[in-house]
Amino acid sequence: MRFIRLCLVLLLVASPVWAQDDGSVVVAVEEDVIGETFADEAEWDSFTARVERAIEAGLASNSVLTGLRSELVEWRDTFLTRQSLNAPRIATVSSQIDALGAVPETGDEDARIAARRAELTAQLTELSVPVTLATEAHTQADGLIGEIDSLMRNRQTENFLARSQSPLNPSGWNAAWASLGDASLSIKGEVEGEVSNPSRKTEFVSNLPAILALLAVAIVFLIRGRAWFRVAADAIVARFRRGNAVVQFVLSLGQVVIPLIGLIALAQALGLVGMSGRRLGALIEVLPVFGFIAIVGHWLAGQLTPYNMDVEAHPLGMSPQISARTHKRMIILGYAMALFGFAQTFIASNNFNTTSEALVMFPFGFLLAWALYLFGKTLGKSAVEMGDDTTRQFRAGLRTAFSRGLMLSALGGFVLACLGYANAFEGVTYPAALSVMVIAVLMLLQRLAVDGYALFSKGDGLASEALIPVLIGFVLVLLSLPVFALIWGAQVTDITELWTRFREGFSIGETTISPSNFMLFAVVFVAGYAVTRMVQGALRSSVLPRTKMDVGGQNAVVSGVGYVGIFLAAVVAITTAGIDLSGLAIVAGALSVGIGFGLQNIVSNFVAGIILLIERPISQGDWIEVGGQMGYVRDISVRSTRIETFDRTDVIVPNADLVSNQVTNWTRGNSVGRVIVPVGVAYGTDTDMITDILQEIAEAHPMVLLNPRPSVVFQEFGADSLNFEIRAILRDVNYVLSVKSEMNHAIAKRFVEEGIEIPFGQRDIWLRNPEALDFGAKRPARKPSKPECDPKS
Repeated sequence: MRFIRLCLVLLLVASPVWAQDDGSVVVAVEEDVIGETFADEAEWDSFTARVERAIEAGLASNSVLTGLRSELVEWRDTFLTRQSLNAPRIATVSSQIDALGAVPETGDEDARIAARRAELTAQLTELSVPVTLATEAHTQADGLIGEIDSLMRNRQTENFLARSQSPLNPSGWNAAWASLGDASLSIKGEVEGEVSNPSRKTEFVSNLPAILALLAVAIVFLIRGRAWFRVAADAIVARFRRGNAVVQFVLSLGQVVIPLIGLIALAQALGLVGMSGRRLGALIEVLPVFGFIAIVGHWLAGQLTPYNMDVEAHPLGMSPQISARTHKRMIILGYAMALFGFAQTFIASNNFNTTSEALVMFPFGFLLAWALYLFGKTLGKSAVEMGDDTTRQFRAGLRTAFSRGLMLSALGGFVLACLGYANAFEGVTYPAALSVMVIAVLMLLQRLAVDGYALFSKGDGLASEALIPVLIGFVLVLLSLPVFALIWGAQVTDITELWTRFREGFSIGETTISPSNFMLFAVVFVAGYAVTRMVQGALRSSVLPRTKMDVGGQNAVVSGVGYVGIFLAAVVAITTAGIDLSGLAIVAGALSVGIGFGLQNIVSNFVAGIILLIERPISQGDWIEVGGQMGYVRDISVRSTRIETFDRTDVIVPNADLVSNQVTNWTRGNSVGRVIVPVGVAYGTDTDMITDILQEIAEAHPMVLLNPRPSVVFQEFGADSLNFEIRAILRDVNYVLSVKSEMNHAIAKRFVEEGIEIPFGQRDIWLRNPEALDFGAKRPARKPSKPECDPKS
């Protein structure tokens, strides 16, 4: 005891010292954090001043502005992270201040409480300084990023609307021809200069084996590679009994890879020659890039618009004639896009002026617009072929709208080019052609999803109607939206800014919900839901069957655990995700009024379902009668109860009807019930003998309980018979119809043996004037009202 007392005394003495040490540590940590926060303040101020000068001058290039924007994004992310600095400590100090209560209105407050309040308030202010400064800096960085984006968008708009001399004006043709001639002479001069260079010749001789090998690979892969690979792919596909479509698609990618390897080998061989010069070298570098577009056009045409295929089996539902025409025009479109890209690279490498660039690009633009218009026109004809089938109307409508959009883009772009808006033409027609390629790839991926689902689910006939391929297609469309945005002129910075806004979340009142919060909420809720289902399964299969609780009570307990578990999972998920619902109180209050009026029946049924689970007037497996419907209770859910009638049909009864209306439960608590079998015998029959016979039949049935004993009741003197009833208690009332039928069979057989008559209703008919029914008697002749005329007269 002395040792314990000594330890307590030491603790009491040392506690102020420890408290002081802890306080100093806390202060030291806070000072370190604040020091780190303000360490780069000067650097940030200097950088923002430089960015503001660049924006105000408006002379910086887009590349410089993009670099400045990237640095601003890094600073903004840093400040966003710092906004959560000291958050736990701030929350603790705020809670301490709230615990002190509000300042009395009279101002009479204990000095110690007032001092403590002032100390905590000062500490809270000190802790909030880095957060406030980070918030202000984050706002400044966000504003500067918006200014840069606005400046770059204005430049993009000005470039789009820039107008040069119309290519139809002959006054500029001589200048364009002169620019082409100068470019050709420049390329020729560069090549001749490289050829005459001895070092280039030596390098060429040393690289000659590699050049020849690359040229051989390029020639084989470009000329015969596709055909050879197609033969090998057909042989491989023939070996697969299932999943032919998936294997064929995967192998078809070789028709893209092999020619692309040939183009890369050709470009590498020409590069190793080393005598192309700067201008021609630029064209050689982009050879695989724009050649890839033509290769993809070939591949897409073969996959989506094959020759000689029935309409039912065609990927796009086209007739053979339309499919063949679309096939050719998609290939032409791919080559037109490749030539357009080569022409742009040629002009960029030779520094043409604006007028010459517009005139030189006009023929290539006309070719692209023409190919795009023909493709859209053919696509529209295929939509007309689809007819008025309701299952295909939606696809036909989309195809029609898409074809019209392509034709409008081609015509509009050509008109803009004729008016001198070359950049506008490039911003309309070329993106439309690229969109065709992207949409075609999406359609192939969607078909691959259907074929893959059919392969793994082993349901070829139902794969196209399943939900999972549709969801995969929806995800593919969402993922393709940034690609379409970039194609149609959006900057990469625009996409990244949208992603940043998405990560930061959105605010509802004072509540901010970010994707991370939502994902954490979903993960925690799914985990809680899974645990709830596991607990329900354990209770249903292992725990409750070993108790004396009936089946209905077990189901009630399992359902109650499910409701409580899901509710707790939602609460824990919301708390873990850090979602503050206090800011949604006003919105939730306003919505609750509307929900209360609009969903009052659903809420009533929900409450009634809870009452049924707690009170248990009916349970699963009970035989009940409600609203003229009779059957077994198969399931009690939140909103309704499912009853299976005797003709094996399901009747859905709202839970409110089971609580508020009269319900007959034939098997509540136990399955014992009574059967009543009415019997009628002829007048004059010995009633005591009938009583003995019926008593014997009732007691002989195995389903009839002997305690209490069955009874035979002489019910009444009927109009045609003496009416008796067998009243017996059955072990299981569910067999009442079978027992009643078996007793009727036994009664009929025994009455025949005993000669007892079971009467049936007879009626005697007395006629007051039976002579009126003598239809065979002769009637007296009717006297004519007028004398008959002589026929001879």
